[in-house]
Amino acid sequence: METIIRQRQVVADNWQLLKPAADGSIAIPAAGDVIVPLRAWREQRATLLARTARLGVWLENTDDPAVLADDLQHFALIAVNFPQFADGRGYSTARLLRERFNWRGELRAIGDILRDQLFYLFRCGFDSYALRADQDANAALTAFDDFSEAYQSSVERPQPLFRRRKKSVLAGVE
Repeated sequence: METIIRQRQVVADNWQLLKPAADGSIAIPAAGDVIVPLRAWREQRATLLARTARLGVWLENTDDPAVLADDLQHFALIAVNFPQFADGRGYSTARLLRERFNWRGELRAIGDILRDQLFYLFRCGFDSYALRADQDANAALTAFDDFSEAYQSSVERPQPLFRRRKKSVLAGVE
C-alpha cells in the first residue's frame, strides 16, 4: 500500500485511484474506496452511487470545479491533478472548492507533487498530498514549516498580514 501525507502525517493510502484504460473505459471495482475521474463520475454516476464504499472524484487542471457544486455531498474526497510541477491551475481549483463551494472534505493534490509545493498547497486548502514517486514523504514533512509567516490571505489564514498585525496592535499584543 502506498503512503501519502494527510494532515501533516505520513499515512497509508487506502484509496484506489482509477485511471482510464487505453480505450478510455474505467473498470469500477465492487468494493473499496475509489477516486474516479470527473468523466467517469458523469458517465457512471448511478453505478458509483450504488456502491457502499467511499467515493472520491479527481479533477484535471482544466476542469471547472463548479460542475461538482450540486454533487459535493456524494464525495468523501476530491483530488486535483497537477500534470506538471509548474502548472498552478490546481491551486485556484482548491481555493474555489474551499471558499466558493465550502468543501470541507478531504482535498488531495495528486500528480507531479514535490516537497517544495506543500507549504503553498496547504495555504490553498489541500490537506492531503500524493507525492511524486521520487519524493520522500517523511523528509517532505518539514516543508510545512519552511516559512513562519505569509503576507497574503489564504484558505488557511483568511486575513492578510497587515490586518492581523493591526488587530494585535489594537489589542496591545505587539
